[in-house]
Amino acid sequence: QVQLVESGGGLVQPGGSLRLTCVGSRIIFSIYDMAWYRQHSGNLREPVASITQGGTPNYAGSVKGRFTISKDNATNTISLQMNDLKPEDTAVYFCNAHRTWRGGDYDYWGQGTQVTVSS
Repeated sequence: QVQLVESGGGLVQPGGSLRLTCVGSRIIFSIYDMAWYRQHSGNLREPVASITQGGTPNYAGSVKGRFTISKDNATNTISLQMNDLKPEDTAVYFCNAHRTWRGGDYDYWGQGTQVTVSS
């Protein structure tokens, strides 16, 4: 059974930094597009940052220049370095692995980690 486990969330003051990590088991990250999503209370889950199989990153406009996604295929790990955090970044952050193969979509999610930005 595939497992994605996030860690690194917590409480931070505005302007501070956090680093989220997602470790996968029973999955090969190198053949998946990986992403971070977040869900504000009561809202839909939204994409924050993604990184393709080939290592190309993409970012939501609201985090561009502040967040950096990275991937280590050798350890089946992706990370999200979050700098200059703002109160509106408060959300539960989820790790996602996605692959389209033979006409089917395969998606796996972690359990989420809470990030709270508050003074």
